[in-house]
Amino acid sequence: MATYRIPPRYGLFLVICLLWTAGRAQDALFKQLGATPLLTNPALTGVMDGQLRLQLNYQELYTRLTTDEAYRSVAAAVDIRRPVNRGNFAGFGLLIQHDQAGSSDYVRSQGLLSASYQQQLAGYGRGKRNAHYLSGGAQLGVGQRGFDLNKVWFSEQYFVDPASRQAYLDRSLPSKEAFSGMSGDVYVDMNAGLAWFASLGDRRSAYFGGATYHLNEPNVSPLPESQDVLYRRYVIHGGGEIPLGAHFSTFLPSFRWSSQGPSQTLLLGGSLRYTQREWREIALRLGSYGQLAAQEGSGSGLSSLIVLAALEMERVQIGVSYDLRTGDLNPVTNSRGGFEISIAYRQEAAYPSRVRCPTF
Repeated sequence: MATYRIPPRYGLFLVICLLWTAGRAQDALFKQLGATPLLTNPALTGVMDGQLRLQLNYQELYTRLTTDEAYRSVAAAVDIRRPVNRGNFAGFGLLIQHDQAGSSDYVRSQGLLSASYQQQLAGYGRGKRNAHYLSGGAQLGVGQRGFDLNKVWFSEQYFVDPASRQAYLDRSLPSKEAFSGMSGDVYVDMNAGLAWFASLGDRRSAYFGGATYHLNEPNVSPLPESQDVLYRRYVIHGGGEIPLGAHFSTFLPSFRWSSQGPSQTLLLGGSLRYTQREWREIALRLGSYGQLAAQEGSGSGLSSLIVLAALEMERVQIGVSYDLRTGDLNPVTNSRGGFEISIAYRQEAAYPSRVRCPTF
């Protein structure tokens, strides 16, 4: 039986386009801003009330498309804070992140070592209540990207029956492409940032900062002898805590603006934090955020709405959020984006410390 084959160059072209789009897209970012400080700004390493912080994050998006094509991100981080000199601190941390997307199991993995120095600018001397700090941080690490060749098809495996016009695949046939395997080369990555934060009294705080990721713009292509330079990502973020009334409730506004290549996003919103002192530091949070997205040549608009609920205990905080899609993917996803879960553990400082960090 005669069959038609798609010219070989088209199969490779489709795969390269897929990888090019994934590589040029923005980094996988979590929506719970306070739950991923090391992915927001290296200068936030060790900025905490305590001496040790452990964090775990999981995000899943676009599960309505198909289970195999969902976007999943997992991140785990640990950082510590140590006093140095008089009133100053140093922070050290480690971050590991793994992302998986699409039916080809396109993966992005990275591991980063992080460090910061927190210099006291004013406060706590001679009866002063407020404290202002300037923190500078840097990260150095490695990453790798790739896909599973066994889960994609090429033109040599695709046939069309001229009589019935039906198309079919035969994955047992060789692809006759010049590459194989699942992963590309390991690349080095460097990030840096600055942040100011202040404790302004009981239930009052503020922070503001900026960072640049991928300073060295590494080549992240998983294809051999191919170039796919990772755009630098610029971040500006801020927030604070504002008391509400005479009780113990507060409002925590926050934002994060991110720009990478032709893409920009602005995540803006806040949460209400309710607690009573007799609850022994147990607090409840409810909040919402909106994400605005702009793509060069494609316009801009509201891409998603995020609702958030969190439970704070004396040393553990658990957060759950859901992403409601409102952008161009809305007809396909039926407004269903995905969910995100965060778990954080904080250990109190064993050294004397009068400095309280902002509530993120």
